[in-house]
Amino acid sequence: MTPQDYVQQKAAASGSSFYYAFLFLPPQRRAAITAFYAFCREVDDVVDEVHDPAVASQKLAWWHGEVANAYAGHPTHPVMQALMPHAQPFNIQAKQLQAVIQGCQMDLEQTRYLDYAGLQRYCHLVAGVVGEVSASIFGQTDPATTAYAHTLGQAFQLTNIIRDVGEDALRGRIYLPVNELQQFDVKAHEILKRTHSDRFVALMRFQAARAHALYDQALALLPAADRRAQKPGLMMASIYRTLLREIEADQFPVLDHRVSLTPLRKLWLAWKVQALGRL
Repeated sequence: MTPQDYVQQKAAASGSSFYYAFLFLPPQRRAAITAFYAFCREVDDVVDEVHDPAVASQKLAWWHGEVANAYAGHPTHPVMQALMPHAQPFNIQAKQLQAVIQGCQMDLEQTRYLDYAGLQRYCHLVAGVVGEVSASIFGQTDPATTAYAHTLGQAFQLTNIIRDVGEDALRGRIYLPVNELQQFDVKAHEILKRTHSDRFVALMRFQAARAHALYDQALALLPAADRRAQKPGLMMASIYRTLLREIEADQFPVLDHRVSLTPLRKLWLAWKVQALGRL
């Protein structure tokens, strides 16, 4: 299997909304974003699939070294072998990849966030930086697009946090800020036991409103000159925001099961942005 085949399989197997946005890109940009996305999946899977924190930490340390070696001209993992030919053309920097790894390391060291400011740092590393790299690969020409991409990445991450509350609880993690749980009188043990309540719904409506505000802020920040080039990000925004609205409409059943859109619906939402230029 070639490195290109490896990252293609990694991206397709995830079933992520991101994959549907990649389909409309020209070949070189599609190859670059597929390799970058596969990198993000590899390091994220370390946290989700390796149950011993010490072993997971060692694996992330290996990835730190692999990134350094790859940028020194010696990639050994198929993901880095697939990604490195695109690093210079699309200005993918080693410090950006290291930031993503650092964010995953936070998952090993921290299962609670006292306030939104603390959560924002985590979102910056695992999503904001990913947004910035993606925007560069998509064809960013205006420096102002970086702020759009970073904000949109954070909106995606907040949507993921809302969607995954139940799954994260099974791993002992609660990403909802502690002071906001207190504000809505939701106890941590209720979430860990996946106990649904009106108080929980009120808390989640508050989280959803923050995510919607970030989507609105991101779209307002996107320079007109880059709107066409950034269509893949807009496709993902359409898919993620539709998912968020469905979760809201269903009264946040996220403690019981994972809400998702069908592949056909994701493809339709992506195509609509591509063909009609609107979310």
